[in-house]
Amino acid sequence: MTDSSLPTELFGYDYYQNPYPAFQWLRENSPVHEFRFPVGDVRTWIVSRFDDVHALLGDPRFSNDAEAYASQEFLDSGMVLGADTVVSRILTVLDPPDHTRVRKLAMGAFTPRRVAQWKEPTARIVASALDRLEKSENPDAVEYASAIPAEVIGEILGIPLDRYNDMLDAIDRAFRPGDDKDAISRAFEEIAEYGRDLIREKRKSPGDDLMTVFIQARDGDDRLNEDELVAMLALMIMAGLDTTRNLIGSAILHLLDHSGQRRRLAEQPELMPSAVEEFLRYDGALTVGLFRFAKEDMEFAGTPLPAGAPIVAALQSANRDPERFTDPDRLDITRNGPRHLGLGHGLHNCLGAALARVEAGIAIPAVFERFPNLALAVPRNEITYSENWLLRGLTALPVHLYGADTR
Repeated sequence: MTDSSLPTELFGYDYYQNPYPAFQWLRENSPVHEFRFPVGDVRTWIVSRFDDVHALLGDPRFSNDAEAYASQEFLDSGMVLGADTVVSRILTVLDPPDHTRVRKLAMGAFTPRRVAQWKEPTARIVASALDRLEKSENPDAVEYASAIPAEVIGEILGIPLDRYNDMLDAIDRAFRPGDDKDAISRAFEEIAEYGRDLIREKRKSPGDDLMTVFIQARDGDDRLNEDELVAMLALMIMAGLDTTRNLIGSAILHLLDHSGQRRRLAEQPELMPSAVEEFLRYDGALTVGLFRFAKEDMEFAGTPLPAGAPIVAALQSANRDPERFTDPDRLDITRNGPRHLGLGHGLHNCLGAALARVEAGIAIPAVFERFPNLALAVPRNEITYSENWLLRGLTALPVHLYGADTR
């Protein structure tokens, strides 16, 4: 089912560049909207209002586990996350009790003590990334934003991310609409194989790092099996690289767009925590959540859904819902009040949220402190977003470091 009244086709090029007009139309006209997902032409529903998205993410009648609950049409589409690889069993698709067991172990690695320890290496890595940006012949703020999570994740996990660009490419291919099933499966397998290689190396030289924590959970008392261990590392790589890159890059762009907010943040650096939350709300790293599937025939928000129905939570639509947020299309780094859904909600809320906040909270102000006259190096309408159904990320962000007249 499609609707010609939509301002842009869902999951088409114009939607990827600016999904917010479509989200507004959905909230006002079809809050639980049936359409055909472009990959596999699958009958799908998208939920757009804050209250409904919030409810969907916490509703136990739905599961993220496609292999167990998705319709046959969806299974045949090539959209099953990590199909035929260990990535299909990452934490974000597990249901209890496996989810409870694996997440409890993972959260044990994200203790307040460890989070506090991440600030110093992150600041050091950011300073180094700024040095490289300053020396670049063609400065690109997305390259700056990309380098930081790669090096931070590498240090925290205790692994070299020497194939960082390969992994970013694999992640992009894994979530790129239009690729065939085999191409998507190969992309996920590349991520999994990289994880296996890293695990083999880390077993030879354990240390005081998260990778060793996960391996000890596998090798110590078998709380993780080998596939779960590989899947955990694959999740850390996928979630830790692209999402943080997108958040930092987008925040830099929006501060360039909003000079008043930029000046206020420079004058009041204590606003950075609330600014990070506002960047996540205003134009976060995830446009939508992973597919959820109806476990049985049901009614949700007044809409009948058949068992196996794939349903998409439009996170960024929820974050612009005027029923939840005052003047939601305005960037306001002093905003407080209702919580956004930029990092999800419920069983599958973002595992690495604390790390993302640490990295963004250091990397975003640092670039403007080093380069207070930072400006776009291309016309604003030439800035584009990648065609990725899950993630919202800039393809590039060329900048002048010392002002718009610098060549």
